[in-house]
Amino acid sequence: MLEVLAYAADEAESASQVGHCTVALHRDGSVSVSDDGRGTDTRRDEQGEPVKKPVMATKDLRFFDLPDAEQLPDGHPRRGMSVVAALSSWLVHTNRRLEGSWTQRYEHGIPVTGLRPAPPQSGTGTTVHFLPDASIDAPKLTLAAELVPALAAFTQLDVEIVGARGWL
Repeated sequence: MLEVLAYAADEAESASQVGHCTVALHRDGSVSVSDDGRGTDTRRDEQGEPVKKPVMATKDLRFFDLPDAEQLPDGHPRRGMSVVAALSSWLVHTNRRLEGSWTQRYEHGIPVTGLRPAPPQSGTGTTVHFLPDASIDAPKLTLAAELVPALAAFTQLDVEIVGARGWL
């Protein structure tokens, strides 16, 4: 989750503003992070089909395997969004840009759908909804209170935490 929040923070920083993002902890153990950034770079190819920057399926060379990679609030090095996708049973990346919205699903980091149009929404941004793979031995976040200390590191983000009524 911290990697996804860092992605949203990068977007806010590149716009030189404080961004807003909503973290939703879902009853099924999945997490969604929605930001109000520009949305992932998406362009049209020669045939007019949308093509998205492959952030979910390729190594982020700014961080991956670099000994001096930027640190996440928990002290682990950043690795990029493709690692989040690879360590998730499934991940759905929804991208809202001024010229349209698209969504794509991944399973264990592999795209299982093409880039599909998403219903129009107001504003721009990105939503990453993922279910961490249950077989990975990693700390599980179950309550919003467990997130609060890590959120302080993302000074360029105003983060709202939501969840199912009665759960948070």
